[in-house]
Formats: sequence, structure tokens, C-alpha cells
Amino acid sequence: MALEADSGPVATSDFAAAAEALRSERPPRNPRLREAECALRENRLGEAYELLSRFVEKHPNDALALHLMANAALRLGRKEQAETLLAQSIALAPDFAAARYSYANALALLNKPEAALEQLEWLLKKDPRNLLYRHLKAVVLTATGDHAEALLCYRGMADDFSRSPEVWISYGSALRSLGQREESIAAYRRALALRPSFGEPYWSLSGLNYGFSDIEVQEMQSQLARADVSGEDRMYIHFALGRVLGGKARYQESFENYARANAIKRMNVDYDPEALTKHVRACMAILTQEFFQARAGTGCDAQGPIFILGMQRAGSTLVEQILASHSAVEATAELPNISLLAEHIGESIAPLHGSNYPDVLAKLDAGTLRSFGEQYLETTRSHRKLGRAFFTDKMPYNFLHVGLIHLILPNAKIIDARRHPLGCGFSNFAMHFKSGALFAYRLAELGQAYANYVELMAHFDRVLPGRIHRVLYEDLVRDTEKEVRRLLEYVGLPFEKACLEFHTSQRAMDSVSSEQVRRPIYDDAIDQWRHYEPWLGPLKSALGPVLDAYPDVPVFPA
Repeated sequence: MALEADSGPVATSDFAAAAEALRSERPPRNPRLREAECALRENRLGEAYELLSRFVEKHPNDALALHLMANAALRLGRKEQAETLLAQSIALAPDFAAARYSYANALALLNKPEAALEQLEWLLKKDPRNLLYRHLKAVVLTATGDHAEALLCYRGMADDFSRSPEVWISYGSALRSLGQREESIAAYRRALALRPSFGEPYWSLSGLNYGFSDIEVQEMQSQLARADVSGEDRMYIHFALGRVLGGKARYQESFENYARANAIKRMNVDYDPEALTKHVRACMAILTQEFFQARAGTGCDAQGPIFILGMQRAGSTLVEQILASHSAVEATAELPNISLLAEHIGESIAPLHGSNYPDVLAKLDAGTLRSFGEQYLETTRSHRKLGRAFFTDKMPYNFLHVGLIHLILPNAKIIDARRHPLGCGFSNFAMHFKSGALFAYRLAELGQAYANYVELMAHFDRVLPGRIHRVLYEDLVRDTEKEVRRLLEYVGLPFEKACLEFHTSQRAMDSVSSEQVRRPIYDDAIDQWRHYEPWLGPLKSALGPVLDAYPDVPVFPA
């Protein structure tokens, strides 16, 4: 399937058939290219990239080689290089549909939705029924907030591929984002009827507070007993059972299922927990109070962006929904713009200075910083439909780039959504994320990541005092009006009663927390982790003094 945020279909699916048809359009005839394609299929990405790089050096006008090399680069995270290679490939072979589809996918990943849609329209004129093209178009439309148009795409796919369980799960998720709960449930149940071992619909239904009967719980357990159920389906079913059994107060069984789900997921996640620690140390070393003072007055002076960041499952969706209920604020999504900018700086600018990110930030002049701020405003424009004075960017991992945000947008608002470390940690462990949150699948890694996050934010509190507004989830739930008034005062907006009635909003939400914020404030989730405390030892140990100090912050070495 398209986009790194979407899980792939099973081998027998209509999606797989469409993908195989694209691959067979131009089979590699050169033995070197066949070898590279085999390495790609077997996920030997570094080997494939090196083979293709040497081949392209000798054959720069081979469209297929450029396409294969771009796919290797894309899977290695080198999005900008992939974009360049794919543009070259389709320039050489305009009718090369597989390359053009990959190009559209790369453009979407680089947050260039208009360009991606342009390529997809070209493809759809040639093959209007193609499931891959239609699905990617719907994904791009969802990413830009065009949920109603995306829903039409999904509905059309459900009509034309009514026997595809993967299509029905996508359609159900689109319905859910628009608050059409009963229709969403029906779509998920249709997916299960078509393939009873399909794990994702069970997980999706559990997120809609669907009341699973004991018979349905037994059905999930019976699917796990089958030898032919895939690892991915097992993972989803274990996650679903964790949530369902927790709702039935069967906490030990619930945790055991969560643990099995996370173990399966972690096997397929490439994550180095020390990389985050090293990034935090590097930020603290370079982004000092003196560093920022020397660059005062630089950047773009726009006041509209509101960054809501922090660990996932800490209440950021609730904060966003409250702000979006104000007449002066528009909610967008978890925008990738800042992380893509950081990638660009690290991959394209840092090498020119013999440096890396974030150290290279010291090399950027005032004009560059201002242009990056203006670029952020321009590249987020497609997500802003209402023309309001302020807009939110809810990408949680922007906490990794607070220094960059301050340098390019010194007047932007930065809100740190924070939750009790055990409540936040367990909520992450109990959630499946289709992308991001690579630290979420081992309790010890979760604790280390949370502690790193607290340490980095404490550093910015020291060097940029008053710059960041912190919202504690527990305080927001227990004294909502007080915290909402504090929040609006920080943003510089007058209080509006609608912000207390956020749950009545009809806006579409493509978030794992969408169902929670369609309800009035409730405190059910604050202490949910206590039911699982006997099994949270590794999380506690990794958190160290951060746990004991909460809601205060331990003293970290400067």
C-alpha cells in the first residue's frame, strides 16, 4: 500500500495483485538489476542500494534502474534523493506507470500533496479502476484534510472491490474520521466477514468502544489458535484482546495480550534507544541560552502557528480540540513539515559544513532561518482551509526540534502536553501506531524515551524561560476551565465558552484519540494504569527520578 503510515495488505489481497501487476510491467532483464530487485524484495536495502548506485553510475539513462534505486532510497529514508531519481525516471520513460506511482508516493511523503495528486490524476486517466492509484489519492486527500472527498474515493473502492477486506478496513477508518460510528462499525464487521482471521478490524472495533460479547472474545482467541494466522494479524488480535479484556476488568489477561502484541511488533521495528539520548545531549550542548541570545530577532515573525508537542497519548488531541473550538484557531493535523525540514537540513546542508543535525544550526544565517520559517508557512497552506489567524500543528515529535522551531518561527506558540509518566507510558504500550512511536513496544524503551523527552524540555525551560506553555493532562481533566483560560491567555486569545464544549465539534479527525474527544471531559483514563502497575516494573526503572518527581521535574545536569 501507499505511504509509510499505512500497513501493507496480505499477499493474496487485491492490493498485492495490483502491486504485482505494476512490478511486472517492466521486469528487469539485466542480471545486475534482477539481483538488486531480489535484494529489495528480501529487505536487504543497503546491499540493493549499493548495487543500483554502481549500475546507475554506468547507465544514468536506465529508467528502471533509477526507479529501483529510488525505491531503495525511499525505504532507507532518503526521500529527497528518491524524488530526484523518480523525476529522472519518468522524464526518460513518461509511460512507466510503476515509476510514476512511486513518484506520487514520494511526493506525498515529502508533504507535496498537490504535486502527488497531479501524478495520480495522470495515472488514473490511463487506468481509472486501479486500486493502488485510487487508494493513494484517498490517503493524500485525508492528509490534506479533504475528508469528505477522501470518503467518496473509499466508498467507490468499496463498491468496486466489495470482496476486499483491506478496502473495507480503509473505508471504515474514513467513516470513523468523520464521526460516522455505526457505519464505521458496519464496514469493519464486513471486513471480518470476508476474512475472519483479519486482525486489524478487531483492533479498530475495540477503538470504537464496540461491545464485544464473550462469544466474540472466544472467536478472537480461536483465531490465535490457528497455525495459519499471520504475525501481523496475531499482533492486532492481541492488541484488541488487551483492550477488550481490560474493559472487562480481566487485567492480567489484558496485560499478557498487550505484551504479546508488543513483542510481535518490536520484532519488525528498527529502533536504537540510544539515538534519542544522543540527540538530546547534542541539542543541550549546542542550543544554549547564549546561542539563542546571539540569534535574537532572526526568523520569520509570523504569529499564527501553534505547535502542540510532547509524548504521544499525553492529551495533545484534547488540547487541539479545545483550541480548534475557538473562532480564531484552525486545527490541521500531525504535520510532517518540521521533521522533513530537519531531515533536509541534516541530509543536504549539514554535509556542506562537515557537520550534522542539530550542530549545523549554528551555521545557518539570518536569511536562511527566515526563509525556512516562510517555507513552513507556505508548505502548510494546503492544510489550512478556514483562513483563521492561528492554526495548530499537532505532530508530537516536534519536541525533538524545539530549537529549530524557535529559530525559524520565534513568535510561534509551543505547547507541551504532558501526562503522568506511568499513565502516558502504559497508554503507549496499549496502543498500536501505524507509524512513529518506535520506542513504544518495550516498557524499558518507553521509560527511557519519556525521560529523554522530559530532560530535553527541562533544558528549553532553562535556556528559553517562559517560551513553552505546559499543559498537564490531569490538571486539564480535573479543572478544565482554569486550564483552558491559562491556555488561551498564553496563545493571546480571549476566552470563548465553545472551548469548554469542544466535544460538540463536528470536525473530522484522523487520530487514534478521535473517539475520546467526541465525549465530554472524563477522568476514567487518569488512573487506568494503576490496574496494570504490578507489571510495569521495567517502565518504572527506566523512568528513574522522572517518575518520583512528577509533576515536577528532577534536576538534570546543565
